[in-house]
Amino acid sequence: MNAALRKMGGLLSVYYAYMTAYRAELILWALANSLPFILMGAWYQAAAGGAFGFTPVDVTRYFLAVFVIRQLTVVWVIWEFDQDVQRGRLSQYLLQPVDPVWRYLAAHLSERVARLPFSALIIALFFLIFPPARFVPHASDVLLAITFATLAFALRFVMQYTLALFALWTERASSLESLMFILYLVLSGAIAPLEVFPPELRELVMWTPFPYFIWVPARLLIGGADVDLMRATVVCVSWIGSLLVVNRVVWRLGLKRHSSMGA
Repeated sequence: MNAALRKMGGLLSVYYAYMTAYRAELILWALANSLPFILMGAWYQAAAGGAFGFTPVDVTRYFLAVFVIRQLTVVWVIWEFDQDVQRGRLSQYLLQPVDPVWRYLAAHLSERVARLPFSALIIALFFLIFPPARFVPHASDVLLAITFATLAFALRFVMQYTLALFALWTERASSLESLMFILYLVLSGAIAPLEVFPPELRELVMWTPFPYFIWVPARLLIGGADVDLMRATVVCVSWIGSLLVVNRVVWRLGLKRHSSMGA
């Protein structure tokens, strides 16, 4: 255990140094996740017209929460793994006494810490431009939101890394993520609160992993009392556990194929 912790600590320090070496790129990544602020304008007008149960202030706070959660849960491991397979770096990683997944996880966690100041600056500018949206969430809401954002990150990472492993069979596994991303945008609450869905459809969607990527932690951050915490926990943990099993099976089969190809 101590050896594993030392290895992980070393990976985190290396990747944090790597991330901070490209600060301009971090700013661009933070701005690239500003889509919620763009969508907020359209839903703000809809709320002002009384089109659904949200007030304009509710809309601004919700999409601010979406921005925050996306900063915490963004995952890109499938593109990184794709490139490592195509350029032969994966073969080098396999010669080292550390499962490659820990490299990708360390890179993601280090990027979160390095991105934090830029995200905080964007949030401060948001409050400056939209003073009515200013609010201080309760400590309990923040704790719940962080907890489910952590589960959301774990779920999204395991799901995307499992898809990434198909790069050991196909030319580009990232094309699978392109299809998944459509479902992610529509069903996660990224482009619209799930409250606008018909009740029957929303109930069905809640058994899929997608609402737990954004909608659940975002609603908790702004004090969402309508979130079923027990079901959210059970669904997230069940999906993570199931995907981990699939991931390990696909990884072992993929390694055999990768070795047989001369890696």
